[in-house]
Order: sequence, then C-alpha cells, then structure tokens
Amino acid sequence: MEDIVYCLVVQVNMLFGVAGLLWPEKLMPYHAILMFPWRATHRAIRVHGIVAVVGWVCVLAKILAAHR
Repeated sequence: MEDIVYCLVVQVNMLFGVAGLLWPEKLMPYHAILMFPWRATHRAIRVHGIVAVVGWVCVLAKILAAHR
C-alpha cells in the first residue's frame, strides 16, 4: 500500500513536470505562489520540469530494482 501512495505522488510530480515543460506560461501563476520569495520565470519553471522528470526516472528505477 505504501508503494501505491508513493507512486501516485511521483506521478503527480511527473504530471506537473511535463506540464511545466510544455506550457510554462499556463503554470506561471501557480509557480509565482509556490516560489514566493523568488520571481517565477520561464527558465525556472523549465528547470523544475526537467528535475521532476529526472526524479521520476530515478524513482521508477528504484521501484523496478526493489521488485526484482
């Protein structure tokens, strides 16, 4: 059951990461709230998207390695 919750959190992170890569202008208002002390820029949203995708790949590799 812990794996399911963990996988759902990771999938939501991946969803926002890909959305940030594809549509940074649509996510600008949300990142402006989440990144409060800093200004949300397209570059920052793109970097967060790339980090989310890389994190997703790392977690997927960990889950696949644990179930072998």
